Amino acid sequence: MPQSIPQHFVQQWDDTVKLLSQQRESRLEAACTDKGTITGESFTHNQLGALEDTPANTQRHGDTTWSDAAHTTRVALMQDFFQALPVDRADVPKLLANPATTTYPTSLRAAWNRRKDKILFAALLGSVQFKDGSSVALPAGQKIAAGGTGFTKAKIIQAKKLFRANETDGIEDGEELYITYNSEMLEDILSDTQLTSADFMAGKMLQDGAVGGKWMGCTWIPYEGILNVSGTYSTAMWCKSGLVKGTGFVEGTAGIRKDKKNTMQVDMAGSFSALRAEEKKIVQISFV
Repeated sequence: MPQSIPQHFVQQWDDTVKLLSQQRESRLEAACTDKGTITGESFTHNQLGALEDTPANTQRHGDTTWSDAAHTTRVALMQDFFQALPVDRADVPKLLANPATTTYPTSLRAAWNRRKDKILFAALLGSVQFKDGSSVALPAGQKIAAGGTGFTKAKIIQAKKLFRANETDGIEDGEELYITYNSEMLEDILSDTQLTSADFMAGKMLQDGAVGGKWMGCTWIPYEGILNVSGTYSTAMWCKSGLVKGTGFVEGTAGIRKDKKNTMQVDMAGSFSALRAEEKKIVQISFV
């Protein structure tokens, strides 16, 4: 049904429409590899497995012995989204600030950015599909169990150990590591005396009351949308090259709906998808 917005009728003490507190920008989009604009219903990510170490050549003029190279192709299906907000024609003359040209587009963009983050985070910890129809979940070896404890220094060290063992920690190959943190993690970190030492203070994280920025070899990204299953949270630490995104289109419009008594409709649509590029480049860290 058409909506009215009587809360925003002209009152002399306010000439704007305020947005309530919310995440407005995408937090994760800059922390992944961009496939660019996607044409079609899906995009693929091709991979070549590691070869065996170069074998010794022990026979002069002998026959060629071929090594086997494993090729795989991962597939991400594009997902379409649409959202619209109405501004009743009878309300427009009563408004000092027209939300159709101000607040509504901003709110729609914020909702779109949050949707992208949900898709990106789900791609980190969910299953990924291959071209042959099979799929793979994040293996147990890449998961750090909650173990009945909160987010601790020991879990950060364990995750970093996994990345080093997998040659994906960025020390030699230029990889960039990221981790998402929510308010529960922030509370655990700021309450842990092992994590609030002098070198932690040197990063001005205690002074700011936040963990954002580079620390422990990772860029920390505030994100309240991490996985929560019955009070057990799971965050992700990942390499930038381990998460791949693709955008089909993004479109925002505003126009009069003749079929709805000249109601102004402001809308936004988009197509987006993401996939996990490699299991060894993602670590799931759970805590309570």
